This record gives sequence, structure tokens and C-alpha cells, in this order.
Amino acid sequence: MAFFSFGEYKDDLGYKVVDERVWRGSAGIMLLLGIIASINGFILNKYEVIPYISGFLMINFAIGVFVNPKFSPTALLSRMVTYNQSSLWIGAVQKRFAWSLGLGLSITIFVLSLQLVNDASYFNPVCLLCLVCLLLLYLESVFGICVGCQIYHGAIRLKIIKAPEVKPNCMGDSCDVN
Repeated sequence: MAFFSFGEYKDDLGYKVVDERVWRGSAGIMLLLGIIASINGFILNKYEVIPYISGFLMINFAIGVFVNPKFSPTALLSRMVTYNQSSLWIGAVQKRFAWSLGLGLSITIFVLSLQLVNDASYFNPVCLLCLVCLLLLYLESVFGICVGCQIYHGAIRLKIIKAPEVKPNCMGDSCDVN
């Protein structure tokens, strides 16, 4: 597998894939970090924690999208925990799209949370975005529902983005691959 690549190519499938077990574990780790940030920021009013955690998540997503998801810190930790489980291969193209959305969301939360430390008027937008992020991570880690993947396939159906030549599988066959 190349250093700069999103997913690994499987000859028997004909497209790049990622291991869904690792991704769900990674989402669970990010969910835990998000819960820690939310408790500190929105219950204990310690807003200083939010930029650190959102900054870490931003870097995590950036490494995954621009370098290789195998090197993102949460995926590395998840791979260590799930090393003894068989791989569950799903398409990489929709996961990259979903992680790109996660990168945009984490950048927005990071920038707004830097302002929140000095100006409490940023509380509502940061709180709302954090809740959206927590919901998306919860759906991914607990139920295996990748909302970003569903948005990706919806955008293809609406012809907003071009369909790939090979339509890779989604978790639980939740997207049409014909």
C-alpha cells in the first residue's frame, strides 16, 4: 500500500477498501474524546479543553484524508484493539468523502472554539456543531451508519458528483452497488 493513499486496493473486489471494524473503533474513540470535550465545555464551563480536543480531531482527520488513514492516531489505536478480528472490507471512496466532511466540521469547531475561550457568544454555534458531531460519531460507532457515506451516495443519485466506475460496498450493504 502506498504511503499517500486512502484505502488499499483489493484485486478480488476491484476497488480500494478500508476495514470497517477499524473505522468503527476509530469513530468510538473520537466519540469518547468528543464527550470529554462536551462535558468539560458545556457542563463544567471549561471551554479551554474544546480547542485541544477539536484540534486533535482536526489533525486526525487531516492525516486520514491527505496522507493515509492508517496513520491517523485514532485508527492506529483502533487497529491495536481490533488486531485479532477479521477484516470487514468496505469501499474507501465514500469513507474518504465522509472523513472530508468530518475534517470540515472539526475545522469549524476548532476555529469557533478558539473564539469561545474569550467570547461566550460563540457558545451556541459550538454547542450545536459539537452535538451534530457527537450524533454522527454515535451512529457510526454504535450502529455502523455512516451518514457521510449516505450523503455521498445521495449526491451521486442526484448527479451532484460523478459516480465512480466501480461502486464499492457500504457497511451492511446499505448502499446500492449495482
